[in-house]
This record gives sequence, C-alpha cells and structure tokens, in this order.
Amino acid sequence: MDLPHFRYHPDPLATGAIEPRAVSCACCGEPRGFVYVQPVYATTDLDEKLCPWCIADGSAAAKLGASFSDPAPLVTASLAQDIIDEVSMRTPGYSCWQQEEWLTHCNDACEFHGDASEKDVQAASDAVKADWCQRYAKTDKQWTAATRDYEPASDNAFYKFVCRHCGMVRLGWDCI
Repeated sequence: MDLPHFRYHPDPLATGAIEPRAVSCACCGEPRGFVYVQPVYATTDLDEKLCPWCIADGSAAAKLGASFSDPAPLVTASLAQDIIDEVSMRTPGYSCWQQEEWLTHCNDACEFHGDASEKDVQAASDAVKADWCQRYAKTDKQWTAATRDYEPASDNAFYKFVCRHCGMVRLGWDCI
C-alpha cells in the first residue's frame, strides 16, 4: 500500500516521521503497516498510535483533536488558513529541542526535508547563510561558530526546508 502524499512533508519515511510497523491505528482501528512516530498534540496519548492515512485525510484531527505542529509561526507569517490547517493538522511534524517552527517562503509553507545534511550546512549558499543570519539575528561569524563541526541529529540542530515555489533552501535552527 502506497503512503499518502504530504505536500509539505514529501518523504516522511526518509525524515523518520513515519516508520514501517504493524500498529492498529487509534483513529481508524486498521493495522496499516506504518505508524507516525513524531510529536502529536492532543488531549489523549496518541504517540506512535496513528497511521499516516488518518493524518493525511484529517481524521486524526477531526475525531481525536490531534495536531502535528505549532500553527503560530504560520499564523505570524500571515499564511492562508487552509495552508495553516494542512500543515498543523494534516502533515507529519518533526521533533526538535524547543518548539518546532515550520518555515515559510513565497507566501506558502515550505517542504520539510528533515535534518540538514553536513553538506547542506557546509556548502550553504550565501543566500542561505544570509537568510539564516537574518532569521536568527546572527552574524557571519556566529554562522561559522554555529556550523563548525555540525552533525545531523546532534545538540546543534539544523532542519532543511525547501520553498515549493522558488526552490530556496531555508535552514531552521535549534539547539539545547
């Protein structure tokens, strides 16, 4: 069975948001063979209990009050409500040290591509560096310090987002 398509999280298997595992979904009750393993915001414990299909079609949000990422950054970016709803309630989220922040560009949410690779960070273009410095109020010197010895999934985390319209790479950042 093919996984559902997530416009803003195109490869949730590669990012680790969804894993192949035989779990009966808490929403539909079906043993689908895949389970969502990232944060779920709900009034009941739904961790590792939802199938990707109930996320994609909005069933988990409608029936169980589940959401998968904080809508506040998308609201602050003045995105259309249907985009905010799709990202927060019908798109797999991601784990980070602090509160996750879904990045935007070209009046839309960006695609999430997981932890940035060492190459993504070390070979970042001047535009990517400038965008990061502006977003986090940092200098070029601070960029160099923050990216020195970067390793994916470490205490100093960079998350790769790609604009769906112009292809610009944006790096989210979080550290403990």
